[in-house]
Amino acid sequence: MTDVTKSSGASQGGSILSSGLDDILEPSPGSLMRKRIFGHTGLVIGGGVLLIILLMAILAPVISPGDPYDQDLSRKLIPPVWHESAKVTWDHPLGTDLLGRDYMTRIFYGARISLLIGFAAMMISGLIGTTLGVLAGYFGGKVDMVVNFIITTRLSLPVVLVALAVVSLIGSSLTVVIWVLGLLIWDRFAVVMRSATQQVRGLDFVAAAQSLGCSTRHIILSEIMPNVANHLIVIATIEMAHAILLEAALSFLGLGVQPPDPSWGLMIAEAKGMLFFDAWLITIPGVALFALVLSINLLGDGMRDVTAPENRN
Repeated sequence: MTDVTKSSGASQGGSILSSGLDDILEPSPGSLMRKRIFGHTGLVIGGGVLLIILLMAILAPVISPGDPYDQDLSRKLIPPVWHESAKVTWDHPLGTDLLGRDYMTRIFYGARISLLIGFAAMMISGLIGTTLGVLAGYFGGKVDMVVNFIITTRLSLPVVLVALAVVSLIGSSLTVVIWVLGLLIWDRFAVVMRSATQQVRGLDFVAAAQSLGCSTRHIILSEIMPNVANHLIVIATIEMAHAILLEAALSFLGLGVQPPDPSWGLMIAEAKGMLFFDAWLITIPGVALFALVLSINLLGDGMRDVTAPENRN
């Protein structure tokens, strides 16, 4: 009977000790965040593909087989290596275009242009839209009315038509395309950040900061912005992908990035006459554009999921 009691006491003691160790050795917030990140399939796939494209763009001068502007009509329209043709050569794994330029090289350098335009346009539009949305959501009243009027005016303007008109009037260049897109796609930032700020503004910690006499700047930057950051991340990725697609559309219409720069939209436009003869000329940059936009959207959705308040416990 004594042995049973001792065994029971030892078992209970071990259980209490194990429970105490579990409480002491509770996973850190960093380890929990890493677990959520690497456990999210969409985030891992999107981040991996985007990282590959980013490395491809950064290392383009090192890994490219040639110069993106080097023309040689004697080697034009060499098919990619998976084609059964006598012209196929590993010197040009993805073939060459109508002017004999290496297609792999132009794809690598085209990633630079797409990422630059997408990121720069997103930063410009994000600064404008976030500022207007947060001010409208926090102050309300007349400020909200003015911002709503500005947003409504912007929404009444079709982005593509306005971009086409502006670019055709002042000329097209990489800088012009970035600024035109950045000044036209901020509305989603403003609408979402206004709504998110209105929700956060009425919470207790904001009222506590106001009662302590904190400045408006401190409340907005230290109390509100960290709590709407997950919304901002999602909109930023959506608008970056949107800007990349708009640049491709403008380049396809001849009003975006101008030749001989290796824009993916321009590559598709230059090859549209060969669609029924050499479809790979359109397929390769089209697949690259699809992969970039999809990876950005997957990354944004994944970041929203892992940073959502209900997933922080």
